[in-house]
Amino acid sequence: MNLYDFQRALLDPTAPIPPNWPAGWWGVLLLFLVPVGGGIPAGVIMAHARGVGWPLMLALYFVSDVILAFVFEPMLRLLAALGRAVPAFGRVVNFVRTTARQSAAQYGDAGGALALILVSFGVDPMTGRAAAAAAGHGFVPGWAIAITGDMFYFALLMVTTLWVGAAVDDDRITIGIMLVVMFVLPSLLRRGRALAGR
Repeated sequence: MNLYDFQRALLDPTAPIPPNWPAGWWGVLLLFLVPVGGGIPAGVIMAHARGVGWPLMLALYFVSDVILAFVFEPMLRLLAALGRAVPAFGRVVNFVRTTARQSAAQYGDAGGALALILVSFGVDPMTGRAAAAAAGHGFVPGWAIAITGDMFYFALLMVTTLWVGAAVDDDRITIGIMLVVMFVLPSLLRRGRALAGR
């Protein structure tokens, strides 16, 4: 795989997956880890085309979330340590904590597990973990919350991608539709929670 194909796939969600991408379940896991060419929808389409069933897709995505936890957590802890040692980083850490709490507050009780799961579902697992850390949850419970929300998000996108793909029968159009869904769904969830809270 040449560098140009890889950079194009990273920056352009409509770009095809590079031609030398690894085959089989390894290629699917790698696509979940490095979201090129449409990320989750592209990974689901690739998995389906390569005969990977939905249970294995769920397992591969779960493994990608666990790998993410072990990559992201040291960065989160380093940022917190720098925040204690360097005042400028302390302001950054406080900003991240405030933003994480505000994200969680959009989904209900900022410290509750359900609100934190919804942060991960509605934003991403890293923000879910940051919100869980801001609420006082440690590594295992914090990532369990973040991964739970992300797995619900993935399951919904997986089922929808497979359904849209069967109806449309064109991978690029399916990915385009799913990218729109990925951007619209979280805002609809936040709006629904806001209306329910009134």
